[in-house]
Amino acid sequence: MKKGLLLGSMILILVIVSFAGGFFNNPAAAVESLPTQELSSNEIDGLLQMREEEKLARDVYLTLYDIWGIQTFYNIAQSEQTHMNAVKTILDKYDIEDPITDYTVGVFKNEELKKLYDQLVEQGKTSIIDALKVGATIEDLDIYDLEELLKETDNEDIKVVYENLKFGSENHMRAFVGLLERYNETYSAQYISPDELSDILNGSENAQPGNGYRGGRK
Repeated sequence: MKKGLLLGSMILILVIVSFAGGFFNNPAAAVESLPTQELSSNEIDGLLQMREEEKLARDVYLTLYDIWGIQTFYNIAQSEQTHMNAVKTILDKYDIEDPITDYTVGVFKNEELKKLYDQLVEQGKTSIIDALKVGATIEDLDIYDLEELLKETDNEDIKVVYENLKFGSENHMRAFVGLLERYNETYSAQYISPDELSDILNGSENAQPGNGYRGGRK
């Protein structure tokens, strides 16, 4: 049993390393290179949640880009689309019905995410500072949820996707907080711990394509 777990861990590490810097260019390749394993109901629910949660991030950022014209929102929205695509590779692999049937901004099957979208957009309309704090809040929630979902899965392919999504969210967090600092503003963690936020902000920019965009106003 221990040998099997060790071998599985080694394979997972090799896949993450092999696709570092290029995972989001072809997530299906990474997912298909790992074994097909039985899914629990919790794992399925988690995948459905993250598929729409990544759309939530994309949709809010696109809306705030339209309002404020800050290039970072547009760039990270494109990154969130790659995150959505990555989760979709798992859904396709296991023939799970996609909860997203309408890609229109602001449309969600999950009613709680719809309410959250409306709430975050309303908050982000108030000022540029509030908009940037909304961005940081979304990444904060993403990181927290991904960490919780990682605890609930032993599937190597799901772990590869979630780990890469988490790396991306950490880069996005650094981007939003970096812009807030230009306005002499700070962000306080709402979901993850203050210590974890500090560790993320003091970490280095991950070089994976599609992650960690920075930029100012057009």
